[in-house]
Amino acid sequence: MMKEYIDEAEKALLHTYNRYQVVLEKGDGVYLYDMEGKRYLDFVSGIAVFALGYNNKAYNDALKAQIDKLIHTSNYYYNLPAIEAARKIKEVSGMDRVFFTNSGAEAVEGAIKAARKYAWLKDGRTDHEIIAMEHSFHGRTMGALSVTGNPKYREAFEPMIGNIRFARMNDFDSVTAQVTDRTCAIILETVQGEGGIYPAEEDFLKKLRSLCDERDILLILDEIQCGMGRTGYMFAWQRYGVKPDIMTTAKALGCGVPVGAFLMTERVARNSLAAGDHGTTYGGNPLAAAAVCKVLELFEEQKVLENVREVGPYLSEKLEELARRHDCIETHRGIGLMQGLVFRKPVADIISRALEKGLILINAGSHIIRFVPALVIGRAEVDAMIELLDSCIEERGNYAYYR
Repeated sequence: MMKEYIDEAEKALLHTYNRYQVVLEKGDGVYLYDMEGKRYLDFVSGIAVFALGYNNKAYNDALKAQIDKLIHTSNYYYNLPAIEAARKIKEVSGMDRVFFTNSGAEAVEGAIKAARKYAWLKDGRTDHEIIAMEHSFHGRTMGALSVTGNPKYREAFEPMIGNIRFARMNDFDSVTAQVTDRTCAIILETVQGEGGIYPAEEDFLKKLRSLCDERDILLILDEIQCGMGRTGYMFAWQRYGVKPDIMTTAKALGCGVPVGAFLMTERVARNSLAAGDHGTTYGGNPLAAAAVCKVLELFEEQKVLENVREVGPYLSEKLEELARRHDCIETHRGIGLMQGLVFRKPVADIISRALEKGLILINAGSHIIRFVPALVIGRAEVDAMIELLDSCIEERGNYAYYR
């Protein structure tokens, strides 16, 4: 039966993903089930989305209650969930103003517009530049794609929005080499995700902050994947105490409900986007905002950050042990529950074998297995994952494939 549904999907859905041959039907905790009842230990969580795990009753009940009240009106009117969600996210982020979007890519688009408007209000010029990082990923819409530092994603869609320069992550000199009198913003992921799990170094971030302060350049930190508790702090920049002028967030912000946001300081808010400059039909609707409220409430009630700070180092330790056991693994890197194993050859075969064994993994580039499980994962699940992955490497990795 599952094959029939896959065949139907292949005939109907636009082929923009190379999907695995499985139809997932339900989830519970940190496990997913396909339509034939097979259980999978999930170390992907919808690509860093389902922080609270699947089928969280308190979360589900909150959404059901909101559905019975009001799902959507329009941003021409206020709604209580959006007001509460804005208050809560301001409290945990320390930012001053928020604009709710439907996705991370939309949040990046808004951040770019805010930066350009900020610069335009200062001097009336329309040739301002943005510095982004090589190997970065900010989304696939045109603006977000323009600041994504991987040419293979951009080349078929040129020309991009223009006036984008690229520097190297954690190389401050490469950034200063790109700065001109037209530079209006520097954008980077606090921890690069798709580009290979590269955390920004504290010294690098602090130098960027100083540079931006000196030159009145806006620092934009993309926390879409690395934020919302994944590093053990609500937002990864809080680990270093380097506050951005604009921040983007999404993914675990709604734990499955499509919602994102870009936030900014009061100084930027007063000198950038105004009425009519930006908008959204669905952004900040009552249902999505209710999801944000409940997620932030449950993060506190379930001590999610504390769990990440406990289990994250344990996952890191176990991945290090695995790397030492297998010559096919080159290195390990990451923070909290955002980790990566770098292999000497492509990992697609290992990920496919893991799926057969009931373990869901994902790559970050061709040679890296990425680990972004639910933030409520426990040590027992880490042990189970390591055992399964170890066997997959033995079967598919250390055979002639690598020798």
